[in-house]
Amino acid sequence: MIQTLMLSAAALGLAACDSGNDTASGKPTATAGGATASCTTRAYEEIGGPFELTNHLGERVTEQDYMGKPTLIYFGFTFCPDVCPSTLVSIANAYKKLPEGVEPPQTLLISIDPERDTPEQLATYVASNAFPEGLVGLTGSEEDIKKAADEFIVGYNRVETPDSLADYTMDHTSLLYLMGEDWKLKTFFAETNTNPDEMAACLGTLLGS
Repeated sequence: MIQTLMLSAAALGLAACDSGNDTASGKPTATAGGATASCTTRAYEEIGGPFELTNHLGERVTEQDYMGKPTLIYFGFTFCPDVCPSTLVSIANAYKKLPEGVEPPQTLLISIDPERDTPEQLATYVASNAFPEGLVGLTGSEEDIKKAADEFIVGYNRVETPDSLADYTMDHTSLLYLMGEDWKLKTFFAETNTNPDEMAACLGTLLGS
């Protein structure tokens, strides 16, 4: 079933932070019904799963450390010049618009650039006042990241940029995954539905009951 639901993934999910190339890491990116689908209809048990990574404090963690509270997950990287920071700012703005009495989920940024995104680099990055309060950065070995990305059907690819100071950038799936307290996917947000007002309304619906 999920393969049928992924037909529009390329249009929804894959964001080139710099280069404009659309490539994935072997698995199709996750989608479920298109950008116009209701936020309550984008929950599939095939998306999401366990991981073992290192947080920005240098501590080894797994998904078990975040169970018991809703969690919003974003795969990105700190050298991303536009898509990643703008997405994180949108999340922060959405949290500010949540209905009264609805607590924002904990927020995880999982790096798909472990070569540069050390815990120290992530610690500096997630401290930005423009990003969600309490944002946690996660990194690990290439194998660790690949395993986590596969669980969420996230595609990413290194793109060499020899004419830039950064030397390379990363193409990657740009989706937000809302996991429930039981670590089951409740919904996801694509770039086309990360308007803070729309996100806040969806989160309010899913987390306010």
